[in-house]
Amino acid sequence: MVSFKDFYVKDHWSKFPGSWQQVLENTWPLSLLTLRVLFKELCIKREENEIRSIYHFSSLLQHPKLKEIFVKGVKRKKRHELEFMASTCVEMCQNVAVDFIVDFGAGVGHLARVLGFGCGIKVCCIEMQDQLNKQAEEIDKKMMALINKYLPPKQAKTCQTPTHVNLCITPATAPEAFLQKIQKSLKLRKDDYKFGIVGLHSCGDLAAVLIQMFLHCKQAKFINLVGCCYMKLSAKDTANETDQGYPLSQYLSQRSLSFLSYEAREISCHAIEMYKQRLAGNNYDYLKIHSFRAAAERIIAKHYPELRHSGLKSIKHCGNIQFEEYFYRAVSGLPLATIPAENLLTAITQKDLSRWRQIVIYYTLRLFFGPLIESIILYDRILFLVENGCIVDIKSVFEATISPRNHIIIAGKR
Repeated sequence: MVSFKDFYVKDHWSKFPGSWQQVLENTWPLSLLTLRVLFKELCIKREENEIRSIYHFSSLLQHPKLKEIFVKGVKRKKRHELEFMASTCVEMCQNVAVDFIVDFGAGVGHLARVLGFGCGIKVCCIEMQDQLNKQAEEIDKKMMALINKYLPPKQAKTCQTPTHVNLCITPATAPEAFLQKIQKSLKLRKDDYKFGIVGLHSCGDLAAVLIQMFLHCKQAKFINLVGCCYMKLSAKDTANETDQGYPLSQYLSQRSLSFLSYEAREISCHAIEMYKQRLAGNNYDYLKIHSFRAAAERIIAKHYPELRHSGLKSIKHCGNIQFEEYFYRAVSGLPLATIPAENLLTAITQKDLSRWRQIVIYYTLRLFFGPLIESIILYDRILFLVENGCIVDIKSVFEATISPRNHIIIAGKR
């Protein structure tokens, strides 16, 4: 699975079967249509399951004097995720008896406040950035002051202020050390407590670390996990077997799918539904930017081969932008900016830019594999949990056009 940046440098179009090259610009060949049907059967479904909103469980979240503070400064995507991750947590707490929830990567505590103040669930927030913990505590104080002002004392007492813990969780973090930290933070005298684990967009290896923590802590009774940034996973080729984020399961470790390249994992992180909307809207001006980037890569390969695959500045394609302007804006600050203009708009570059439709097709086919690769990563986590005796479910909870990593893995112990 290779990068579209090299489309012209390595002439990726020529690597398609000859029969595909003849028809792809106008229609999909039958073999590709068949593959699409197969992918639809193999991939984890991305359409949302019917999940009740958190507002079904909490009237306080709709209190006229309080509702705005729960979502103040929270962007639309995060609001959507909070609404349905919180409801998933509440439903788990109704089915599995726990004393509190541990929210890993809690940030400034938005989810914890919805659960704690809105639903009366005790939450311990784990966050490695101390500044975010301090911000969270300040917001908590303002929230509690408003609750005491606008709610009757009896109702206010049901609200649970989150506990914020400054801690960095890594593969090297021993479960015993983690448990000691939360016991001390929550002032727990005995070790007979029970808790659930929540990871909302656990980046890269953190998802694997949380699964391992869940399995190795007897007090952990369930886990609700949403992963992201799969390209940051420590794969089999780059990590010790005990530290790798993929594969986790014995099943996949013994098969050819035990290796997924960085490029493949990166593709699985794209927002395919949003891309489909752009295609459907014939918004090709936006998509032509990929052709500009690939043409720039050919120029870089010729004049500064040591700078190939450099990180260029992101430029949004605005209708009338010309390639020369794009190039100099994209390479600003790099030695590439010294390339004379006459070396940009050569006959080769002009031919490359005229083939923009081919690169859109190629990029689309790349993304076509994204849901399958993400499904493989998610199936690996599910299999690993099953191999360790857990009851596991996976649900498409978020609307994919709002939050593309829309699956929650839900697991409990037998």
